[in-house]
Amino acid sequence: MPKAHVIGLGKSGVAAARLLKRQGWEVVLSDRNTSSNLRTQQQELAAEQITVELGYTLDLTGSDLPQLIVVSPGVPWDIPVLVQARDLGIETIGEMELAWRYLRSIPWVAITGTNGKTTTTSLIASIFQTAGLNAPACGNIGYAACEVALSQSEGREETPIQNSLDWVIAEISSYQIESSTTLKPRIGVWTTFTPDHLSRHKTLENYYNIKACLLRQSEMQIFNGDDAYLRKVGLSDWPDAYWTSVQGKDFLIGEKGFYIQDGWVFQTHHDGSGQDEPIVEVSALRMVGEHNQQNLLMAVAAARLAGIDKDAIARAISEFPGVPHRLEHICTWEGIDFINDSKATNYDAAEVGLASVQSPVILIAGGEAKAGDDTAWLAKIKAKAAAVLLIGAAANAFAQRLQEVGYTNYEIVETMDKAVARSAELAKQYQAAVVLLSPACASFDQYPNFEVRGEHFRQLCLEWVENR
Repeated sequence: MPKAHVIGLGKSGVAAARLLKRQGWEVVLSDRNTSSNLRTQQQELAAEQITVELGYTLDLTGSDLPQLIVVSPGVPWDIPVLVQARDLGIETIGEMELAWRYLRSIPWVAITGTNGKTTTTSLIASIFQTAGLNAPACGNIGYAACEVALSQSEGREETPIQNSLDWVIAEISSYQIESSTTLKPRIGVWTTFTPDHLSRHKTLENYYNIKACLLRQSEMQIFNGDDAYLRKVGLSDWPDAYWTSVQGKDFLIGEKGFYIQDGWVFQTHHDGSGQDEPIVEVSALRMVGEHNQQNLLMAVAAARLAGIDKDAIARAISEFPGVPHRLEHICTWEGIDFINDSKATNYDAAEVGLASVQSPVILIAGGEAKAGDDTAWLAKIKAKAAAVLLIGAAANAFAQRLQEVGYTNYEIVETMDKAVARSAELAKQYQAAVVLLSPACASFDQYPNFEVRGEHFRQLCLEWVENR
């Protein structure tokens, strides 16, 4: 029986282990962490004859080596043991690549980009599903990709996806692209490109090239033509792509694409009539912000390239509620909107968050800081924030940066509990329209992920309103 080793006991790792086990592999699943939750999972998987090693880091010095190593999305691709594995000729792939190998007969829409991926992915999946297609969202949101693959293999009772798939809608990060060398989507979408994850990818050029790999392997490509970096590389790098623009047809790169004009999304046509086709009114979308109009354009483009009709698109967009943790309205208390933008884990996303809400704003920011250019974000704070409350490990560094740009109305409150209570007081004091959690940081200093951070904010806001 061939041996496989799966690294990482998250949702993706467990699904990968189950898929390999079903395909006849002997599977070991390891995680360097230990906790009561992981030990519970260890017992559950033992019942499925999957060995789980906790507090364990893979060692390739012995003779009993695996034939395959599968890496969960959060595991860096260049850690020494994976470099060693590749040097030894051990096949080393990501969980997404494993899923692709079982789902390659089904067309994929793959969405990548620095920001905007989740909203665009959710909107695409919603349109496809409204059109009657079995098209689950997976990858960075929704199901792990291997959960979707499990649903299509024999004995699929325990999987939540039933029936055969029409499409796979996958949000794919740069980490997942690195480890998915044969993935070839029918439609590839690139939402935005700004510096992020540079602690892992080292240079902007390297980060760009990783993203570009996915698009080069896609049959059809959709790009956000309003993104400064993508617009700059434009037709020279991507001559056959479909481009989008919220600024009208005159701003469209190339001859084919999707644009917004006179309140409508239009699709270019080359049938000799010179008439471009109106697809859907922009006002059908309930989410605020120009960036969401860009997301709308890319989602409509994917749907049209997949052959979905205009009625299904319009219906899906008008019913789309938005994405949790991305400019999500939690509640209104005495005229003040509390908005959860926990997914804004870098400066660019946090700047978009501030740009999308009414001012004056009470901003809650901080967490585990990332490398990046904070200039535009700080300028937006000066323009729109009545006060800033700083939490987490980045609080002192952010306070210093605010001082340097001449913004002094900040407080270091350290925790979310203190931030929510204080934000309500300050909102009353400054007659602010909005309390906005938009951290510009990763969450790992205080929370397991941005979702848990956002849920904590939601819970604290609702408790605050209830107790008043």
